[in-house]
Amino acid sequence: KKKTVSFSSMPNDRKINSTAACISLMLEGCELKKVRSNSRMYSRFFVLDADMRSVRWEPSKKDSEKAKIEIKSVKEVRVGKKTPVLRSNGLSDQFPDECAFSIIYGDNYESLDLVASSADVVSAWVMGLRYLVSYGKHSPEAPGTGHPSLRTSWISSVFDLADLEKSGRIPVSRAVQLIKALNPGMKTSTIELKFKELQKASERPGTEVACDLFVEAYCELCTRPEIFFLLVQFSSNKEYLGVKDLLMFLEVEQGMEGVTEEKCLEIVSKYEPSKEGREKGYLAIDGFTRYLLSADCSIFDPQHRKVCQDMAQPLSHYYISSAHSACLLEDNFWGRSDITGYISALGLGCRSIELVLWDGPEGEPVVYTSPSAASCVPFRAVVGLIDQHAFTASAYPLILCLVVRCSAPQQRLAAQCLRKTLGEKLYLEPPNPVASYLPSPEELKGRILIKGKKLPPTCEDSEGEVSDEEEGWELARRLGQEDREAPEGGGLRRVRLSRELSELVSLCQAVPFQDFESSRRGQRYWEMCSFSEVEAGRFANECPAELVSYNKRFLSRIYPSPMRIDASNMNPQDFWKCGCQMVAMNYQTPGLMMDLNAGWFQQNGACGYVLRPAIMREEVSYFSANAKDSLPGVPAQLLHLKVISGQNLPKPKGSGAKGEVVEPYVCAEIHGIPADCAEHRTKTALQSGDNPIFDESLEFQINLPELAVLRFVVLDDDYIGDEFIAQYTIPFECLQPGYRHVPLQSLAGEPLPHATLFVHVAITDRRGGGKGHRRGLAGRRGRRVREYTSTKATGIKAIDEVFRTATQPLREATDLRENVQNALVSFKELCGLTPAANMKQCILTVSTWLLHSDSAPSVTLNLAEQYPPMEAQGPIPDLLRKVLTAYETMIQTSRTLIESADAVYGKLIQAQQAGMDFHKELHRIETKEGLRGRKLQKALESFAWNITVLKGQADLLKHAKAEALDNLWQIHNAGQSCGIGRNGSASPEPSRLQAPLEPIPE
Repeated sequence: KKKTVSFSSMPNDRKINSTAACISLMLEGCELKKVRSNSRMYSRFFVLDADMRSVRWEPSKKDSEKAKIEIKSVKEVRVGKKTPVLRSNGLSDQFPDECAFSIIYGDNYESLDLVASSADVVSAWVMGLRYLVSYGKHSPEAPGTGHPSLRTSWISSVFDLADLEKSGRIPVSRAVQLIKALNPGMKTSTIELKFKELQKASERPGTEVACDLFVEAYCELCTRPEIFFLLVQFSSNKEYLGVKDLLMFLEVEQGMEGVTEEKCLEIVSKYEPSKEGREKGYLAIDGFTRYLLSADCSIFDPQHRKVCQDMAQPLSHYYISSAHSACLLEDNFWGRSDITGYISALGLGCRSIELVLWDGPEGEPVVYTSPSAASCVPFRAVVGLIDQHAFTASAYPLILCLVVRCSAPQQRLAAQCLRKTLGEKLYLEPPNPVASYLPSPEELKGRILIKGKKLPPTCEDSEGEVSDEEEGWELARRLGQEDREAPEGGGLRRVRLSRELSELVSLCQAVPFQDFESSRRGQRYWEMCSFSEVEAGRFANECPAELVSYNKRFLSRIYPSPMRIDASNMNPQDFWKCGCQMVAMNYQTPGLMMDLNAGWFQQNGACGYVLRPAIMREEVSYFSANAKDSLPGVPAQLLHLKVISGQNLPKPKGSGAKGEVVEPYVCAEIHGIPADCAEHRTKTALQSGDNPIFDESLEFQINLPELAVLRFVVLDDDYIGDEFIAQYTIPFECLQPGYRHVPLQSLAGEPLPHATLFVHVAITDRRGGGKGHRRGLAGRRGRRVREYTSTKATGIKAIDEVFRTATQPLREATDLRENVQNALVSFKELCGLTPAANMKQCILTVSTWLLHSDSAPSVTLNLAEQYPPMEAQGPIPDLLRKVLTAYETMIQTSRTLIESADAVYGKLIQAQQAGMDFHKELHRIETKEGLRGRKLQKALESFAWNITVLKGQADLLKHAKAEALDNLWQIHNAGQSCGIGRNGSASPEPSRLQAPLEPIPE
């Protein structure tokens, strides 16, 4: 019978909280499935010998001495489907990646491929094997040694401090509070139950606990196996991370750049709880867990916590956080107007607020959207509030959208109130008729713009008639004002507008929309249109390209359908994908749509402005908002997401009738252009308590990363009434690679204390947009490469002379690669991109600086040359000069690499082959040279080292040349597509550029 792979925890719910526990499980043995090269699987019982020198399995047709692997012969232990046998098609769907591991052993590097019943069992075997391979059977915490670890000593010292009477025992209640203080979020009932279990097991009931029982309880409750497994992976001694271990983890797994040992010591001193650990520079499991849970290790990139985007682009090039009916706390027609709604919206970085002005009962205008006259708010009070809070969360311009429903006399009072209260903050300068685009958010910092109707230039009276918009009339109908306001014979409504209010409108003049052609011909850049969500939705579906093109120059505001009487929200992504800047949201209504809006506007310091994707800003660019596949000129990316575990998950809010246990699962959703929208869910973690293990890998292709949002939703599979547990929404661009905790939030977007998801994030470029790079995907761990890799002396003169000929080529190969790598990093950094970015992205980024700006210098790429120079005409600013210099350095180092690689490669291969010529004669030469014992061993090791180094360095050089050629092709390709390239017909073919060097003999 085919055995299914479960995701259950360890047998008997045992937690793996130390290397000793892993070895203990291995000594007991368990059933694993052995995978043969013919893809067949056989259940066998695997056990670690009592002397810890061999792993055996039974039953076996082999002799009992052959059905084993000696620990000393193990070369490597791999987790996941990392061998040809496990990757074969016949097995790929039979078990998850997390349940497989391989032992590479023997001189021929054979592999023993195994499948366990759960990821926990894999973790235990892999941790134990890696420890034994590194340190043999002498473990600080191996069963029976009795030597206290760094952690045990610390927990004991905590107990001693709490033992006020110095009796060696403390009350259970104090012990519970102590553990709760050390691990906030853990339930008191969970800790109390653990003490009862341990007291019963040790036959020591009572109201007090001794130190050893306290240590045991702490280790069982507070050790997260998934984090301990991670620590063992990177630890040199398998019990804690030294400074070099931590540095390796931060660089390899977390994708951090420029990490120093000083930085690692800072982390240790900040998070390691034990004094001994801080003094020695060790980060044990508790400190490591604290660090991974901290803000320093957040999934949200800290660079995005402050304004990090170019704020000097025209206003129409940004998405603007916008509120509709911000004063409401409940729904549109049964809700009540409340002044705190404005404070809340402005505090969240909202930069566009709607104000509907009505005639007030006391001769002054009021703001309300409820039919009840008692619920109105005086306009004067609202303006005073806006003056007070307009720039507390963001310094960038605030747009007040005035919808006028009051009489001309009250309009005059409103205008006077705005002028008097807001004073210098009001932007009143007339638009520049020579300009083509709106000013930038940077230029308008600290200013308040009024969006509204304006009297025509021909009107010279103190008031006049203007066309009105549909927005706001649903309420008028409910107030019974529709009939007296409706125009005769149909057509647009007309309203009276006072000159005083008209004069406050400058850059955001509201005009009715006719059609895209009329706008292209006659609309001026300071005029803007408002669309109902129904009308905008029709345009987005029927003519998305025209809507995208329209939004390059003009602002557009989308307001909810009047049919949304429950104040529900539209999906902002439906309009963002077409470049619509202001999608007005009902901030008072929580849920998916508000999560997307709130998460989206976090990415630029929560300032209320987010720069739109370059493909939506460039004047000449092809972009289909409804694309079902990758976009031209935009490198698609793959998001590899591993959902590992959850911590301190609360019960669903509406599930009062349920028991204490939740059975959670996680949905990961991508929201963006239609081609990117996707959802994957994990399996349900059954009977898992508050800290479920999911251990499941999900993958998404992201075709337009700049517009993608990732949303985690935790749901209860065994719910009564309400299934929602928690959520977190983050822009794709803000994701940090590596192991991260997701800080979960409630439905209303409020943080849930100590509730998190533990995940691993990796992002790779999909082949097609350029060379694939790796972010957060750790390769096989190895020794850190020296600055210059050199050969070692064997002690045999003839052989050493051959290898000595490779000394200079080895240095040259390292220099060629490092020079290009350093130049690439410098250029990408100056382009505002990470080292993970590809060359096409770099050129497109530079082109967006250069194109479509009146003051931009003329810079072109001469694509007629294989190594295209970036040429500037006339004076250029300092930053661009640095970019051009970095580009030139990159091109020159790439050229040197490409032109020199073959010769250097040839010398390395020649030395390697000459060395290999000695291989058959090696035994005779050793005898002749009289090498024996240790000298002989060293000679053999050095010979093997040299052959490996030469092959490896030649390999690295070959790949570096291929990447450099690929970068040149990307420069040609991007230069043509983005408009700064000239003489593009000479663009080389990628197949010609990427001609590989000759394969290296094994």
